Amino acid sequence: MHTHPIQQVRSFNRTVAEGIGALDERFLGRARPMGESRLLWEIGIDGVEVRALRARLGLDSGYISRTLRALEKQGFVVVETCDDDRRVRKARLTKAGLAERAELDRRSDSVASHILESLNEQQRATLVAAMAEVERLLQPSLVRMEIEDPTSDDARACFDKYFAELDERFEAGFDPALSLSADAQDLTPPAGELIIARLHGSVAGCVALKFHKKAPAELKRMWVSSSARGLGIARQLLAEAERHARMAGARAIRLETNRSLTEAINLYRRSGYVEVDAFNDEPYAHHWFEKKL
Repeated sequence: MHTHPIQQVRSFNRTVAEGIGALDERFLGRARPMGESRLLWEIGIDGVEVRALRARLGLDSGYISRTLRALEKQGFVVVETCDDDRRVRKARLTKAGLAERAELDRRSDSVASHILESLNEQQRATLVAAMAEVERLLQPSLVRMEIEDPTSDDARACFDKYFAELDERFEAGFDPALSLSADAQDLTPPAGELIIARLHGSVAGCVALKFHKKAPAELKRMWVSSSARGLGIARQLLAEAERHARMAGARAIRLETNRSLTEAINLYRRSGYVEVDAFNDEPYAHHWFEKKL
């Protein structure tokens, strides 16, 4: 990658950090750094499970625990175990914590107003539109991908939404029972893998692989949530699947797809997949692709 784009991103990051006061140990004029204040805001009015908080912010458990302890000492947070599952911890704001969160909101609004007040009306519109675009373009860098148990709640939710979308888009509908197998056993290592993409802790998409030793790996169940489309997540999932296929020793990767899935077909072609003769009897397939790894 060229040096100039990297330097521009770094310059932008420094400007934003300075503009919002992230460098000050007394963020927004309060007696704590930005990390603690951000956690107060993320815990929210209704509280949140600690594991969900960790996943949403992409932070390690040690940092989350230390920061929550600091907020507990200040009297702003209480961390409790859930009655129905003692392994699950939930953080909630105390009365003082709710008041502090409201004050942080007020001060954050003031910082935002100060930024906008220094501009004329046209400049404000330009800045706000640019910020919205920058926020959208930054989303892909926040995506986290992990190998998932195909029997987990998140995995089942992905499959249900994937099947529902295929049923809606295919000309004759879709019945999973008629399609070639890609069940939990097929997608559990070493037979295969399920990769789930998460954005801010929520499921954004998935892709699955079936391994066949030195024979080409099979790409299955490529899906991106409608709320996360347009962010390049499908391309990231495809690249991650290819990486895992290489690690498993596959020299090529294959897939079949339905002609109704035009976006997927275009992605495969752009990513170096070449259309080949049918290599299986998948009843819903119209196109078969392969890519050398």
